[in-house]
Amino acid sequence: MKVDKPIRKSLPLSSRDLNDLQTLRGSTSHRVALSDLAGEVVTDASSDAAVLHAVWEAGINAVRDRVEDEGYAEMAKDRNVHTGRASARRRRPAWADDE
Repeated sequence: MKVDKPIRKSLPLSSRDLNDLQTLRGSTSHRVALSDLAGEVVTDASSDAAVLHAVWEAGINAVRDRVEDEGYAEMAKDRNVHTGRASARRRRPAWADDE
């Protein structure tokens, strides 16, 4: 797989965003949670760009997980509909026991 050269994009940040960024870097529990969600290590020495990239990865992972969950739920719903129809076809008809 070919790895493309990273492209830097501008990201406007509010004062709240900057405070959140500081919290993510400065708090051990926040760093651990972000590292888990992003799948990459975030330390108190991580650059702003590294922390923002981790936030990006965590967000992308959350979106992918949600889409996957919704896809599985839809497949399960379809399977239940098809299974129900198949069960109905295999069920003995009510009139079969009439004598």
